[in-house]
Amino acid sequence: MKQGNKLVFAFLVMILFLFVTVRSQDCVTCHKLKTPNIVSDWQISKHSASGIECYDCHGSQHKTEKDIANVQIPTPETCAQCHEEQVTQFKKGKHAFGWAAMKAMPTAHHQPSAMMEGMKGCGGCHKIGLKTEDEIKDLKKSGTGFGVASCDACHTRHTFSVQEARQPQACQTCHMGFDHPQWEMYSASKHGVRFLLKQNKILPENTAAPTCQTCHMQNGNHEVRAGWGFLAVRLPMPEDKQWAQDRTTILQALGVLDPEGKPTARLDVVKAADLARLTQEDWQKERDKMIKTCNQCHSVNFAKAELEKGDNIIKEADRLMAEAIRIVADLYKDGILQKPKSYAYNFPDLLTFHDAPTVIEQKLFVMFLEHRMRTFQGTFHANPDYALWYGWSEMQRDLTEIKTIAKELREKHRAHKK
Repeated sequence: MKQGNKLVFAFLVMILFLFVTVRSQDCVTCHKLKTPNIVSDWQISKHSASGIECYDCHGSQHKTEKDIANVQIPTPETCAQCHEEQVTQFKKGKHAFGWAAMKAMPTAHHQPSAMMEGMKGCGGCHKIGLKTEDEIKDLKKSGTGFGVASCDACHTRHTFSVQEARQPQACQTCHMGFDHPQWEMYSASKHGVRFLLKQNKILPENTAAPTCQTCHMQNGNHEVRAGWGFLAVRLPMPEDKQWAQDRTTILQALGVLDPEGKPTARLDVVKAADLARLTQEDWQKERDKMIKTCNQCHSVNFAKAELEKGDNIIKEADRLMAEAIRIVADLYKDGILQKPKSYAYNFPDLLTFHDAPTVIEQKLFVMFLEHRMRTFQGTFHANPDYALWYGWSEMQRDLTEIKTIAKELREKHRAHKK
């Protein structure tokens, strides 16, 4: 390049730099008055230090308070401009299907919109899932179009801190409570206690103490997967005949198998939402990853044995669950309990949640989504109290109540016929 051209090029670069600086300064000047903490968060972020400006994520069409509607709300594609590998991994993982899984639940359409699309209930966590362009447009029209970035569910805006997202507390907001209290299980387990003591500087920095990310995001992989999947049902069926029958019953109550054991249209939804491992290879791949992770602190034999205990707990929990499901299904079959018209088959629908129409069906839903989940999740998360008292013991009591209610319903039905 000739000397004259070099000078021209340098001049253009300088003008561009000044233009960029001025534009960013315009944003900062205004937002320091309107949303000062957003500015301070951005200023301490790596984005700011690396020259990532407001308009890189939000576009350049919004310039004054009169054109706020023109601001661009980031999506995963926005982040992928710089973080392509992480976004590609995310899109293959279960978090990416969070929104679709929520919308696919039969009960979702009976809840207040503020709970779902308004993100004050299920949508508050499931917003991490990918959304279609039409869904994003609808969310913007309703004034709730801010939960579309996904990445900021863990890398809180506007610091977008990697360090924050690596802490187990980053998972706490969503992974707690009724159906998946992983935070409570983990934080009270020996794993969690050691890490929290390490965070508080009571244990040395090099203390071995696994986090959620250690086990579920090996080497920073953003797929965030687990062997059994969310509902601990998988294919192929086990060789154990009783367990195979029990799992078939559960799958029928989930609506993915019909009364003859054949796949239904809902199975396609489960596949699309990646809720379960549907081949032995997929399950074994995740199990092998977990054993490799455990082997950093434990022997392979110990790790395999502990994980197999979790498998056996699922088997035992499925025995109780299947018995309870069959009791309710028989009430439908014998005309003692009226099957809701929305149910395709003479099986209770576990995915109707609290919209189940009778007390016995409500008890069945709680047994499945709260107590069965806690039984096996408490086992895998090394929390005996959750596995026993908040899980297995509650399932036993649920089954007793379901048997008692079913007996009373049958007695009332016989008396009415007389």
